[in-house]
Amino acid sequence: MHKFLRAAGFSMYQKKKDIEKLLDLLQKQPFMTRCVQIDEDTNICEMKAEVASGIGISIVGEVTEQGNFKREFYFPYMESRQESSHAECSVQRHVEKETYAGMVDEANVGISLIFYVQNFLDYIEKSKRKDKPFQIKSVNFSGISVAGKILLPIQKTQKQIQRAKVAARNRNSLIEAAKNGDEEAMETLTVEDIDLYSQVSRRAMKEDIYSIVDSCFMPSGFECDQYTILGEIKHIKKVRNIYTKEEIYQMQVESNDLMFAICINSKDLLGEPAIGRRFKGQIWMQGTLNFQELPN
Repeated sequence: MHKFLRAAGFSMYQKKKDIEKLLDLLQKQPFMTRCVQIDEDTNICEMKAEVASGIGISIVGEVTEQGNFKREFYFPYMESRQESSHAECSVQRHVEKETYAGMVDEANVGISLIFYVQNFLDYIEKSKRKDKPFQIKSVNFSGISVAGKILLPIQKTQKQIQRAKVAARNRNSLIEAAKNGDEEAMETLTVEDIDLYSQVSRRAMKEDIYSIVDSCFMPSGFECDQYTILGEIKHIKKVRNIYTKEEIYQMQVESNDLMFAICINSKDLLGEPAIGRRFKGQIWMQGTLNFQELPN
């Protein structure tokens, strides 16, 4: 069973035979089917079955010479229509199957973000076209969560908000300069990190850590595309899985100045979400690549 299947509203499907029956049902009524020829003997096909607005199950396999679809794997997905990052993005194929991981070096977070590429067929198709060069213009990030909680917001004045934005811009400029070998920028960042650590250590003795840390984004566990996220809820919508009738929360969450579309089963969310409150949870990060054709 896919660990994040319950985020799409299928929490009752625990046994392999039940999941196989579910996939058989979804295959009969997909809302989108697409195939790409890899070489003369190999093709890859994807069937998407939408179970709620923007949420669904992607079933991937191969069409045999007899014209039958042979299922190989599946994964739940959450679509995002909002551009999250314009940083330089690189893509690499996974070893075991025809799936892809993307990586962006996002200055706002301070680490390289690795994500599962949703529209991998688009990338394969464009990579095959040698006569039409392209580049990845931006990425739409989304996250699927199976465990989350709602935290109250930190009260801030408008002056504090503006000061934080200026500080973030200055830090991003220093990070870019440090990447280009600016030793002075490296020293400034080091001193700032030491000062910040000292301030947080002093405040943590008397305050709760989540009243100090407004948002965070950091790797979680051994898998490189899973993260622990803390961010402010900007938009929220409740939908139902059309098959199981389970309720799913869709949220737009801002963390470290990046926007993410997140979905989570209402059974797995502790607390009542609302705009302005914060979401904290573990997510499997996915991304949709936006392409731009280059002149020959």
